Amino acid sequence: MKTGIIIPCYNEAKRIDQQAFIDFATTHQNYHLCFVNDGSTDNTNDVLEKMQWKSPYNISIVDVKKNAGKAAAVRSGSQYMYGIPEITSIGFIDADLSTDFRDFKDLVKTLHRDEKLMVFGSRNTGKTSGIERDLVRGLISKFIKQFILLILGLPIRDTQCGAKVFKTEVIPMIYSKQFVSRWLFDVEIFLRLKKTFGKKNIMQKIVEQPLMRWVHVDNSKLGLKDSIKIPFNLAQIWLNYTIAYSANEVATDQAFGLPTETLITQRKAA
Repeated sequence: MKTGIIIPCYNEAKRIDQQAFIDFATTHQNYHLCFVNDGSTDNTNDVLEKMQWKSPYNISIVDVKKNAGKAAAVRSGSQYMYGIPEITSIGFIDADLSTDFRDFKDLVKTLHRDEKLMVFGSRNTGKTSGIERDLVRGLISKFIKQFILLILGLPIRDTQCGAKVFKTEVIPMIYSKQFVSRWLFDVEIFLRLKKTFGKKNIMQKIVEQPLMRWVHVDNSKLGLKDSIKIPFNLAQIWLNYTIAYSANEVATDQAFGLPTETLITQRKAA
């Protein structure tokens, strides 16, 4: 029984903490790291391959040739990991390790102990110490949160934390269809689960768990231009999952498979 961790990467060659990932992979054989190179224009893939050689049997690389955004990268990684039989839970974290492995392992522990379908980290429960975030991002985050709460209609405090883990049984339900947004796919995940299980039942199947540590790392891939678009993206999501949802269910992907122009790199045991 293993847990798969997806790490989406776009131009991460200079800032990814290679040793931290290598140390984790070599000491945690019950985890499988899947790095998704999302069309990077630097030498990210070379860096990932060097890391893979250090722990060849539980590090894989999904190399997507054309940049498609974090949503598509996580989706590609999930589709790949779903095909590995020994993996019983699949999650994702950010390449900058703003959420560290200790917190992620706690999410996995809760997932299996409490028999939930999804456990996700939260930076906004009031119980977390060691949270660091710059003032501007904090204000933007609060503004966006109000939009998201209105769309979801669920008592969730932090939808956008980049640390979530799921039982494999819900992976096709969440990832078989393309996401509307490149960055706000977390909102879509909750909406898809809500549509499937209903507003009353979904909160019994998921857990929001406070993180002990979360640090914003500079050089975020979400720039000011993207931030300005967020309200419009949220409006698009709302329209898609309320007015047009039924039609989109028919018009989306027909198969649960990886996109074209995707190369998988995984070392096989001798």
